[in-house]
Amino acid sequence: MYICPICKKRLKLSDNSYRCQNRHCFDMSAKGYVNLLTTKGRDPSKAGDDRQMLRSRTDFLDTDAYKPLADKLCQVIGEAAGNIREPVIIDSGCGEGYYTVRLAASLPRAQVFGIEISKNGAAHTAVRGRAAGCTNLRAAAASSFSLPFREHSADVILSVFAPVTNDEYARVLKKGGTLMVVSPTERHLFALKAILYDQPYENKPNRYSLRSFTLAGEQRLKYTFPVTSDKQAADLFAMTPYYYKTSPEAAARLNGCAPFECEAGFLIQTYRSSL
Repeated sequence: MYICPICKKRLKLSDNSYRCQNRHCFDMSAKGYVNLLTTKGRDPSKAGDDRQMLRSRTDFLDTDAYKPLADKLCQVIGEAAGNIREPVIIDSGCGEGYYTVRLAASLPRAQVFGIEISKNGAAHTAVRGRAAGCTNLRAAAASSFSLPFREHSADVILSVFAPVTNDEYARVLKKGGTLMVVSPTERHLFALKAILYDQPYENKPNRYSLRSFTLAGEQRLKYTFPVTSDKQAADLFAMTPYYYKTSPEAAARLNGCAPFECEAGFLIQTYRSSL
């Protein structure tokens, strides 16, 4: 499935390394992922989330506060790929692999690929997959804006709170394939923001320029979940964009804030490729 990020020729796995016909070689790491990032225009060692942020995300998600979203995605994607014998599913910007692994476990006949620009995230995804016994999962460090897949090779692409790109998704998805984009609704995590800020604000709707796709439907998933400890609150805070925008003084308000109930709100949009 993978293509070489240098020459775009197909990669084949041999002796724990991916090689193309032009002899470019990419070794599988001991943790089970392959690094398909190049140094052109970036420093791969500094791309994406660092280990501490991934640890916070993992610790929070492992409380299963977002399990209703994971269950809904498994259901909807399972329905979208239901008539395909061996569907190819790409989780683009998969983070630490929470949703990727659950998809692979719930759809054992699918080929599931987790793509994450952070090498730490790709490693996390691979380790999660191994621990869950998901032999149908592959993880790679790669950019959503330069997906390491051949044209029209995927049945489903999933993007959960991750960058969205029309051109690469249109190139990689099969005609009539499914793109699923998850974004926060207006009141998502409002209780957390009410602790951090004197004037908490609602989220603005995300706008995407998906000219090669047609919106086929959307669903809203809303519920509340308990934040039972200051650590859980800190982990949640660390995995949000607010972490980069909030002053240390405001962040200190999380000390002693638990327990409290917090809103979760997700907009799940399903698009069809029109190319």
